[in-house]
Amino acid sequence: MKNPFRKARIFYGETIAELKKATWPTKTELKESTVVVLVGILILGTFITLTDFSLVNWVEYITEKVTPVS
Repeated sequence: MKNPFRKARIFYGETIAELKKATWPTKTELKESTVVVLVGILILGTFITLTDFSLVNWVEYITEKVTPVS
């Protein structure tokens, strides 16, 4: 009977070996990358907020003009 945990052990060993081959960023590179990501999030969030606000206002404006007053 085959050992059911053999494949898991092989996978774990190969994963550890690959992680040792990887190049990890220095603290400076990590800080710089974090700043870039945060600035990108800020820009994208601002764009989405302004676009959403504008579209909501336009839809409300057009809806008021199109719907008849009872």
